[in-house]
Formats: sequence, structure tokens, C-alpha cells
Amino acid sequence: MFFQITLGSVLMMATVAIAGLTTWALELTLDSRGDWLRHWRPRVRVTVGIMVMTLWALAAISAQVWLWAVVLQALGAFADREEAIYYTLVTFTTLGYGDVLLPKGLRVLGALAAVNGMLNIGVLTAVMIDSIRVLRQKYGVPTP
Repeated sequence: MFFQITLGSVLMMATVAIAGLTTWALELTLDSRGDWLRHWRPRVRVTVGIMVMTLWALAAISAQVWLWAVVLQALGAFADREEAIYYTLVTFTTLGYGDVLLPKGLRVLGALAAVNGMLNIGVLTAVMIDSIRVLRQKYGVPTP
């Protein structure tokens, strides 16, 4: 069990790093390339911003899911990558169909993956919503 908790903690820290680094990269990109938005109307700017942030959140979650899936497959929990990704995605979203399960010796790791997914999706959602709020304020677009 100590191995599972240690590995799960390392994976959680790695996914937090992925979220942080991708957030930083998004901010740097928007700061350095944000001038191309100035030619559009405010509502279009906000809409484009929402689309970019949504794609960013999906990319960050996808990278995190892939990381967990690769590790689980390397541990021998799954025979193929598709099953590992499917399990991780279902676990990350706390959907939990129950059709694919981890072996008994890795169940704690699966629970940690669920906690990790829930927290990371929550954090990325909060960052995305706050960014939308900032965009609306910056361009004077009222909330619907």
C-alpha cells in the first residue's frame, strides 16, 4: 500500500505541474499574441477566449489522463493502452462504470486517481471561469 500511496502522490504532483505549466504557457501565449484580438468586437473576443480556454482545459486533462494511463499500463494493470486510457478517464471524471477494474494490489492507486481527477478538473474549471470573468470585464461584455 505504501508503494501505491507514494506513486499516487508523485503522479498527483506531476499532474498539478502539468496544470500549472499549461496555465503559465496559456497566459504567456495570450499576453504575447493577444493583440490579434483587438480588431474584433468585444463579444467575439470573449467567445474566442472561451474557446481557447476550453481547448486548453481539455488538453491539460488529456495529458494528465495519458500520464496515469501509461503508468497503469506499465504496472501491468491493463493489457492495452485503450483500456488504460478508458479506465483512467472514467476514474478521473468519477463516472465509474465498473466494467474495467484495477487488480486488487492497485485499488488504492485507482482511488487516488479519482481524487486527482476531481481536484484537477475543479481547479482547471475555476481557472477557466475566472479567466472568462476577467475577459468579460476587460472588454465590457455583460454576463448573460
